[in-house]
Amino acid sequence: MMKSKADEEDYWNSSKCNAFTFDDTDDEFSRLKESKKAVSSIGTLMGEDGEDDWEKFSWSGEPVGSISWSVKEMAASNQKTDREPAFPKISTETPPLNKSQSGLSLSSLFKGKGKGGNLQSFSDILGDSSLRLYTPELRKPKSEYKDLVGDWSAEETVQRLQQGKGVSLEKFRSLQDKLLLLDLAVAAHDGNAITAVLIYLKRTLCKEVLFRELESRTTALRHFIHYLTETREQRLLLELLRALGRTEDAALLQYKEYKSITDENKRRDFLKSCLSLPFAAEDAAHVLDHYTLLERQIIIEAADRKAEREGKVEIFQKFPRKASILNMPLITTLYYCCFYHYTEPEGTFSSPVNVRQTFKISEKQYFTTALAARAKLKAWLDVDALFNSRNWLGFTKKKSPLSFQRVVDILQKNSAPTHVLQDYVGLVSDAELRISLAQKHKCHDIVINTYRDMKDRQLLAQYRKKVEQGSPEERKIDELLNNSQIRWKN
Repeated sequence: MMKSKADEEDYWNSSKCNAFTFDDTDDEFSRLKESKKAVSSIGTLMGEDGEDDWEKFSWSGEPVGSISWSVKEMAASNQKTDREPAFPKISTETPPLNKSQSGLSLSSLFKGKGKGGNLQSFSDILGDSSLRLYTPELRKPKSEYKDLVGDWSAEETVQRLQQGKGVSLEKFRSLQDKLLLLDLAVAAHDGNAITAVLIYLKRTLCKEVLFRELESRTTALRHFIHYLTETREQRLLLELLRALGRTEDAALLQYKEYKSITDENKRRDFLKSCLSLPFAAEDAAHVLDHYTLLERQIIIEAADRKAEREGKVEIFQKFPRKASILNMPLITTLYYCCFYHYTEPEGTFSSPVNVRQTFKISEKQYFTTALAARAKLKAWLDVDALFNSRNWLGFTKKKSPLSFQRVVDILQKNSAPTHVLQDYVGLVSDAELRISLAQKHKCHDIVINTYRDMKDRQLLAQYRKKVEQGSPEERKIDELLNNSQIRWKN
């Protein structure tokens, strides 16, 4: 309903707010003053003056906080106006919402329900980008800063650290106070409190003083070393170890930096420089082997890559390499050499025998690796040669540093045929285990001969039912059962 001119004049004359007229100057300065007044009124809107009877009004003259004011203010935040040069413009690419299209009503504000009938929370409505209200950030209450500025003693500070409460350590300025704080944290047996104090000491003390004081505090020193390790402050940790005289630990820490070097030639040079570090005897031997192995791998890799590219070596054509040998472990390198360079003379770097002698690989490790490599290639003659040993009379006998049960498992995993498996199943000393393995791998001759040696007629007759009818195994069993010269025990 439109108001008459007289009604409007009566309204503005009776209002507690000054009237707005278009005769006023519309420059930037006047609009800025109006904006500042509006921002200043926020304090009164929040009730800071404590006067509950003071009625608050908006720029439109309606009481602030009323339902009509809330609806109009929210609707105004969604409309794009042309007379807002003094405020930063907010992107309003979404079309203006009409009362009939906005889906916003008093029930949606207070009941969380839109016009469409779908349930919607009040926070979801205000969370919508098209309906979001922008309000100034209010200062946190002083009670939240009370914990940080309290005048706490060292004991109380450590207790608050244990409880996970915020506390400022800046008041502890003297060295004596800082060390007291550290000792109390250690006595409390709380790792988080110890670490928090150590971080503060690290920031406020020079390295020399900090290292000197930590030397006599074993628990704090251990926590500090762990902290530096976790945060990867390698340089400071190295300085700490050297200052404490722990030269071997410092050498090991410096040696571990090789992991960050990706280029194999640079890594080899770095390992060579580590040979002069003051390692313990066992560690020095390990570093030397590491350097020697990488140097050898670089030589082998270059030669094999060239041979594979030229296509002149048959084994590289039949079994292409799946990965580079660089930075592989020692046993993997030995397996690689047993697979691709088994017959090479001892004087070459890639010879398995040369690798075994250089790195002092035990007989059992070498035997197991060579057996797996040659079985993978189905080189059964090479496998058989590994077991052959001559006694002082010149007789050949099969001998193995592994149990023959383990040998059978390795051969079976590499799909060895039955005639190969039965040679080694028959060498298992325990009769029951030998029969079990023979039945598992269908080595019938081993089972039949074992029952014959045991002179157990009943077991042999029972096993006759398990073999194929008309097979050579069945005929062999029949011959044994009909042999009158065998003295059966049952």
